[in-house]
Amino acid sequence: MMADTSRPLTRPVLLEVVVDTAAGLRVAAENGADRIELCAALSEGGLTPSMGLMTLAAELDLPVRAMIRPRAGDFTYTLDEQHLMRLDIAAVAACGLEGVILGANLADGRLDMAALQDLMSHARAHDLSVGLHRGFDLAPDATEALELAIALGIDTILTSGGGNTAADGVPGLSHLVKQANGRIEILAGKGITADNVSAILASGVSSVHASCSQPLPLRQDRATALGYVNASQSGTSAEAVAHLKSLLPGGTV
Repeated sequence: MMADTSRPLTRPVLLEVVVDTAAGLRVAAENGADRIELCAALSEGGLTPSMGLMTLAAELDLPVRAMIRPRAGDFTYTLDEQHLMRLDIAAVAACGLEGVILGANLADGRLDMAALQDLMSHARAHDLSVGLHRGFDLAPDATEALELAIALGIDTILTSGGGNTAADGVPGLSHLVKQANGRIEILAGKGITADNVSAILASGVSSVHASCSQPLPLRQDRATALGYVNASQSGTSAEAVAHLKSLLPGGTV
């Protein structure tokens, strides 16, 4: 029997959801995430998660990659910070997670190849996959940075295509997808929602990254007044994950 060619074939698009809480882990896993990026302190752009949270994440039946970022701020690290990152990579492996997300840049924004080679060797020694975070977008020459990432053996690049958001960076994402030509995963991220994901998919990316967050209710006014609680805190939304998943090719939950 001949195949039906009346409709174009589309590849499924992977949905990676970034979370920083135990509740977020459960919500993402149960509502359609294909992969999870696990962090602490998403309000700071994501930091290395705790051993407890990583151990909990390892109980899920889907791949989880942990952020390796020892502090907030830029991605230019001291030797002590790089040593801490190596220790955290070993901790991720000990917890049984699938991989790590990391990055390192020189002061001028170029990828810090020496630091990345060192971190990559530790990750590979523990059989971990490696994603390069949006420090990639600091590189003054994205074309060069992409080839360097491929040469390092990195599996995934999380990028907004050089834009402040992925929606702004669609032309850059299209260029990166064409240049990569399947040699590395281009994971579109930053500000992706159900409202703009179709435009972002037009770039040709086959993976998207989103927080799918919503504001959380304040449960204790006194805790907020004392500064323990951020009044603008947010958490992973089951509805947002499921809705975004439903809009992706192959996106049945």
